[in-house]
Amino acid sequence: MEMRQSLPLDCLISVFSLLHDEDLIRASTVCKEWCHAAETPWLWRRMCLQKWSFCNVSQLLSDTGTHSWKAYYLRRSHLEMKMKTGRSCADYTCKSLRGHKGRVVGFEYLVGNDGCSDVWKQTPVVCSASTDGTVKAWDIHKGVNLWSSPAQSPMQDITVDPVQSVVISSDNTGTIKTWKAATGEEMACFQSGSSKTTLLSFVNKDSSFLMVGTVLGSLVVLTCPALSEVSRHVVCDSFSLNLLRSSPDKKWIFTASKENLDLSPKVFYSDSVCFPAEDEDRLCHSLPVTGCCAALFLPSQPARLAVIHSDGRFNYNTLSVFDLTMKESKYKKETQAQQVASFQVALSHRSDVILEARGSSALLVTDGNHLKVYTFKGELVASFEDHLQPITALCVDSFRVVTASRDLSLRILTWRNDPEHGLTLESQYHLLGGSFTRSRGFTNVACDYSSIVGSVESVDGNDVLKAYTFDF
Repeated sequence: MEMRQSLPLDCLISVFSLLHDEDLIRASTVCKEWCHAAETPWLWRRMCLQKWSFCNVSQLLSDTGTHSWKAYYLRRSHLEMKMKTGRSCADYTCKSLRGHKGRVVGFEYLVGNDGCSDVWKQTPVVCSASTDGTVKAWDIHKGVNLWSSPAQSPMQDITVDPVQSVVISSDNTGTIKTWKAATGEEMACFQSGSSKTTLLSFVNKDSSFLMVGTVLGSLVVLTCPALSEVSRHVVCDSFSLNLLRSSPDKKWIFTASKENLDLSPKVFYSDSVCFPAEDEDRLCHSLPVTGCCAALFLPSQPARLAVIHSDGRFNYNTLSVFDLTMKESKYKKETQAQQVASFQVALSHRSDVILEARGSSALLVTDGNHLKVYTFKGELVASFEDHLQPITALCVDSFRVVTASRDLSLRILTWRNDPEHGLTLESQYHLLGGSFTRSRGFTNVACDYSSIVGSVESVDGNDVLKAYTFDF
């Protein structure tokens, strides 16, 4: 009788570490020894961290009876495959969220799933504001309205504070209100005196704040949810302060007006406006550029700021990147901005340009119906013209890019790490928003890890939210 000798367990694991997931699963069906080796948590942990770089390790280790690296890998890969193929009915379900009797001026996720989870069981909740004067909360899985605020003056803007479970809205009379996310109960009210405001929710040192940009160019800092005024600062006198951004580490606040080509944007050190001291001046730095039309902080570089601004020539603008630092001496603190990159971008629709980023090096710029991807140093690595009409909104995360357009479609693109060319973006499919006889196109889009929500401008003036949920 011929005797078959199996390799030692350590050797099998070493060999199996060279396999892809599908091959490893096939190998596990050969015999008991191979199955035991293929189930080794180290193998699946290694594949998880190679593919996604970060996973929710603490949750995986907290309940070994129900969670495993293999289950995480297979579940997340299955979900991402569905989000990549986008087959109607097979991969996702679509709900129409109807109820507003006016234009939807904004919406945000209050509760959502992220890529670090291993279960994705959170029921996503989206809050929206409309010119009908109401704020509404929606369960996008069931497609139902959870609550609606009493009608007031037409809404201008909306933001959320997920930490405090608070929704914040502003209307065209300058009234800012906070609402309990669970019930829609009004919590506080503040009269800004501004007919148009821009809102930015902000957390600093475990304290929640609301940054308010006014139509007269002031930055007003309020506590949240109480809406008590903390400080007030003039940024661009007599011009609307309509561009607010905060850094990922919450140390910096970017402020600018898109209304005047001669104005320079300003960056505030957040401690100086959130916790102002009577004997200290605010720490602020004016960037050496003018005519800002878009800006963002790079997600994985908390003090790195990208700005698109005018360079004085028709149809040409400059994208400049700055590193922000705080210089401290014995008697003085001083903010500094060092330019680390700058390159020209040709824009034919400057007023509607959108700037987003992935990681520390990929910059995405929309111009009309074009989406362009640049490196940090200005190399154009990809250009897409998937839409027939202008792009109105852009959503970017570590797995995909979603563009919304007036052509009544959302375009899904996914990231891929190419061994030769590095990070690349691939166009995949469209999600359609309805009929042109009833709609004028998508006006905004937002995403969590397993769903996409877009707002559709309706012909009859009663805008609708479209929620696409990917099944896992």
